[in-house]
Amino acid sequence: MSAKHPIIAITGSSGAGTTSVTRTFENIFRREGVAAAVVEGDSFHRYDRAAMKVAMAEAEKQNRPHFSHFGEDANLFKELEALFAAYAESGTGTSRKYLHNEEEAAPFKQPPGTFTPWAPLPPSELLFYEGLHGGVTTDKVDVARLADLLIGVVPVINLEWIQKIHRDKSTRGYSTEAVTDVILRRMHEYVHYICPQFTRTHINFQRVPVVDTSDPFIARTIPTADESLVVIRFSDPKGIDMPYLLSMLHDSFMSRANTLVVPGGKMELAMQLIFTPMIMRLVERRKKLLSH
Repeated sequence: MSAKHPIIAITGSSGAGTTSVTRTFENIFRREGVAAAVVEGDSFHRYDRAAMKVAMAEAEKQNRPHFSHFGEDANLFKELEALFAAYAESGTGTSRKYLHNEEEAAPFKQPPGTFTPWAPLPPSELLFYEGLHGGVTTDKVDVARLADLLIGVVPVINLEWIQKIHRDKSTRGYSTEAVTDVILRRMHEYVHYICPQFTRTHINFQRVPVVDTSDPFIARTIPTADESLVVIRFSDPKGIDMPYLLSMLHDSFMSRANTLVVPGGKMELAMQLIFTPMIMRLVERRKKLLSH
């Protein structure tokens, strides 16, 4: 953590909806004129797409069926921790970009599924990370301790699976069976690397459908925002103006002293109301310290 060089990290599983949350933060940064250095978690995968296929085949031969993007062996946890530490210390660091598709790859004249070269971060007022491991902690690294604001995005698991199945089928051309195989292979590392992060977060957003999702593998549609509630849990509700949020978010209520429940359609508004003052406090504190 660093008052002069703050770090905001959004962490969540594949299919959890972290990309949508990132768009909300980008809107806040643009509206408030905040210069953020954006880092994608995929940048810290160990292997590009072709090398990952080779590594997975090798893991199968070695009877390591749980090898996946969720775990330590397929990621550069030490490098991610080093980036957070360097940024917290000096406001600098190096990252790269993973090129998911043809559209992203075209400007770099590289094939999709590859990484751009490592490069320095642009000048910024804060670091913004979105990916799988913003709160990861192992016996070798502790990324979570370096985030000034750590946010978990974690829908109930059936909804998470529905979202992943539909995304991977529509954008990546996978079959339901192929996506199911990925979910099963990742489950061990999901339990050991992804889930524990949500006990370290400052705020969690959990979308809960209010329609039947009992068999996510046959669901024809993703439950809409209006067919959902969002459970917002604050690790420390001190300083959170709950009466204000309740008055601004129609049909919201508190289920516990540290938990706010809002209609799914109000999730983005809730984020705007909660995070805008938090971001501005981080930026103002930074400015004051740097001016002395």
